[in-house]
Amino acid sequence: MDTNNLTGAIAALMDEYKKAVDELIIVIRPINPQQLLKTIEPVSSNTDCISIQTILTHVAASMFSYAIYIENSVGLHTIRPERQEFDEVLPYISLIQEALNYNEDFFNRNPNITMEELNPARKINTRWGQQYDVEQMLEHAIVHILRHRRQIKNALAQFNS
Repeated sequence: MDTNNLTGAIAALMDEYKKAVDELIIVIRPINPQQLLKTIEPVSSNTDCISIQTILTHVAASMFSYAIYIENSVGLHTIRPERQEFDEVLPYISLIQEALNYNEDFFNRNPNITMEELNPARKINTRWGQQYDVEQMLEHAIVHILRHRRQIKNALAQFNS
């Protein structure tokens, strides 16, 4: 990813986004298909957290969704892509990198986007009820990856104990 054309808060946040993705990939690259599909939380109320597979499906879809929330906030009418589920890790790595590139491409095309918005009427309304400005949405996207990276690391440690 080339964030050299980006500046200020966008550049800083996209650098951190890339770092979070790189760290996630380091954790997931060695995962074999059995680990990917193994149940972590059989009685979870969150279907996105049953296995590493469901977590990665959720993470990749969310990366696109966050970008699309931002796109739609500036007047685009982008439709979220369908969630994709795989039985191996490498397609997840490719999809996550594609999602990161999708985000970067948007900011390269919109370098002057308003990052901070104090007016609640201009905030991005999410389906889970939160309101974010662009900066907060990117921050949320970064922490989302960090939280799930930690969850996957813990699951792998549990598998190996």
